[in-house]
Amino acid sequence: MLKTAYHWHRPLMLFTLSMVVLTPIAALGMLLDDRVLLDSPIWFKPFKFAVSFTLYSASLAWFTSLLEGRLHKIAWWLGTVFAGAGVAEMAIIVLQVTRGKRSHFNFETPLDGALFGAMGALAMVLFSTSLVIAILLFRKKFDNPAQSWAIRLSLIVALVGMSVGFLMTQPRAGQSREGGVIGSHSIGGPDGGSYMPLTGWSTVHGDLRIGHFIGMHAVQVLPLLIFFAGRWANTRLAWALSGGYLGLTVLVTWQALRGQSIVNPDGLTLIVAAALVVATALGIVWARQPHGQNNNKELVTA
Repeated sequence: MLKTAYHWHRPLMLFTLSMVVLTPIAALGMLLDDRVLLDSPIWFKPFKFAVSFTLYSASLAWFTSLLEGRLHKIAWWLGTVFAGAGVAEMAIIVLQVTRGKRSHFNFETPLDGALFGAMGALAMVLFSTSLVIAILLFRKKFDNPAQSWAIRLSLIVALVGMSVGFLMTQPRAGQSREGGVIGSHSIGGPDGGSYMPLTGWSTVHGDLRIGHFIGMHAVQVLPLLIFFAGRWANTRLAWALSGGYLGLTVLVTWQALRGQSIVNPDGLTLIVAAALVVATALGIVWARQPHGQNNNKELVTA
């Protein structure tokens, strides 16, 4: 299985392997390095990024392996660019950790500003390559319609999740280059303070990282849900689950933009969440209704 996975896309899988290696190194850093940045262990950020990149890049490698001919060649080069950008992004994050500096939103010195600017450009590369690969997958004809739509739609949701990252770079009230910080992942207060274990998400302010993380990892969740659905999996189910997952991504992002902590939802957030659960459940019921000859049509159009 591992040998097969390695051949999905070698540059992406080598990048995945490097992130697998970095994960325990960063975890060890959290244990041995007592430095704290924004109220959390300084090695916590490279740890989280390594885990996230491991999951995302492995999924992207599998997606590219499903393409054939000219589409596969284009996707191969795009995946290679993604892997290179990912390596550069992580190199900057680790460099800033060794310097005892924050990597994001940092304009304390010209070097810090240049490094963050480079990370912004690299983020655009990661987004653009994923977008084109998603477009290529829409042109691919699959034998399994449920799987095909789960893959395509998961990448669309992931792109929405990535887009949340751009909201973090917007200046907040009172911020300026002279102050050394522009942008934040927290809404309603400064970065730092109390946070959830494991995720590091704020428990006192809105946190845009939640929608960013949830959206990006649709590329694992949605294909796995379709896989575990077994004989119940079909195109309708893929659309219903994808719609529900997109709704969740938008919901937690909207909650964060209102300055509301994920652990303290207000009545409006709970009402919208309940409506989302009901809508998704109805979609799943709809997906399980027999629809005659549409099954054959799915196989042709997927």
